[in-house]
Amino acid sequence: MKILAIGRNYAEHAKELKNPLPSEPVVFMMPATSIINGNKPFYYPDFSRDIHYEVELVLKVSKAGKNVDEKFAHRYYNQIGIGIDFTARDLQKAAKEKGLPWEKAKAFDGSAPLGGFIDKDDFDDLNNIDFSLNINGKTVQKGNSSDMIF
Repeated sequence: MKILAIGRNYAEHAKELKNPLPSEPVVFMMPATSIINGNKPFYYPDFSRDIHYEVELVLKVSKAGKNVDEKFAHRYYNQIGIGIDFTARDLQKAAKEKGLPWEKAKAFDGSAPLGGFIDKDDFDDLNNIDFSLNINGKTVQKGNSSDMIF
């Protein structure tokens, strides 16, 4: 399993980070070693002092495709889940300043905990999925699929 992630996919988050809105998706990969399943713990890596978290919708691709037209994209995934995207912002900042890829900051071991998946047909409206992240009973992030750029 691999993760193809879309960076800067929420307008409000891009503004929060003072990043311009992208005209096309910012894609980066995360290897299987970044995935944490089964509610196993996340350990802060010792190579960063600035780890951030973001709750994300995760689409499980169920069918191979290439150059899939946007109007047919819905045929290529069958389940939706929730994940956390951990980022070493200090490493990411240094990489961005040098024009280097983000993988060192985004794709480290255990950087992508995943929850379970739900069949997409169980959702009333794929363009209106609320999701949130709670830490110790406090909501620290809320989002909705309608806010996605891509």
